[in-house]
Amino acid sequence: MLDADLASLYNTTTSRLLEAVRRQRERFPDDFMFQLTVQEHESLRSHSAISNSRGGRRYLPYVFTEHGVAMLSSVLNSPRAVQVNIEVVRAFVRLRHLLVEQDELVARLDALETKYDAQFKTVFDALRALMAPPPAPQRKLGFREEAEEYSA
Repeated sequence: MLDADLASLYNTTTSRLLEAVRRQRERFPDDFMFQLTVQEHESLRSHSAISNSRGGRRYLPYVFTEHGVAMLSSVLNSPRAVQVNIEVVRAFVRLRHLLVEQDELVARLDALETKYDAQFKTVFDALRALMAPPPAPQRKLGFREEAEEYSA
């Protein structure tokens, strides 16, 4: 989660949230929190349709992993921080539970497929197609500079 989103959840400013994190930096190793690169930030801005005309950040945003979000409860000391952290941890637990259920469903489907003969092949193929993630977009949208075509 982005630092600004977490600050909003905790009902504080981004600068206050990061100040608290900086004071206890040893609690946030690289796998708990990291700063976006310029390229990642530009990509995020373009996907989020964020304006660059005025205002904005003077530094690259920080991103907190699941463990980093959980660690914030030990850094932020407010009743709101405790409640938000409880809900965030519950959300991560639900997400993991959904992923486990997906794996269990695939295992059950494999077992059924081996048990029944070819007459159900079409049904199994259709179920697998429904469970597959959507394909990635083939072409990027927006303006593209085509310098290669003009260079001789």
